[in-house]
Amino acid sequence: MTDAASDPILSRAAIAGHPLHPMLIHFPVAALVGLVGADAAFLHTDDPFWSRAGLWLSGVGAAGGWVASMAGLIDLLTVRRIRRLVTAWAHALIAVMMLSIASLNWSLRWGDDPGAAVAPWGAAMTLLTAVFIAVAAYLGGRLVYEKAVAVDTTD
Repeated sequence: MTDAASDPILSRAAIAGHPLHPMLIHFPVAALVGLVGADAAFLHTDDPFWSRAGLWLSGVGAAGGWVASMAGLIDLLTVRRIRRLVTAWAHALIAVMMLSIASLNWSLRWGDDPGAAVAPWGAAMTLLTAVFIAVAAYLGGRLVYEKAVAVDTTD
């Protein structure tokens, strides 16, 4: 007989046993962290290239983040042992707040002059998004490394 606590907490949003959420989250995180650099470069140089790059980075980060979050939401809502973890709910809450700010940031940049939205509110939202990414990543790491969520421990 196996102990239920030692059984792996497997992802329901998976392909061939490989969880989708950790596979999908890398590009949006990279885009939103890269946005910090693009905004800094725009503020330093006033080169419109950086404001256009920021528009694309914010869009890829926000849209990709929402796609990745759907896989995480499937696991949160359909796997009882994940639903019972306070860390999972905190991770989800921080991620939704972060994606909401990132989406607003993207929408403000959309238009004829994406650079107009960078100073001061766009850059402030970019930095706040980066802080939320760090917190969500920390909580996600706790889920994987401490709780073994979506880690097959049977081998």
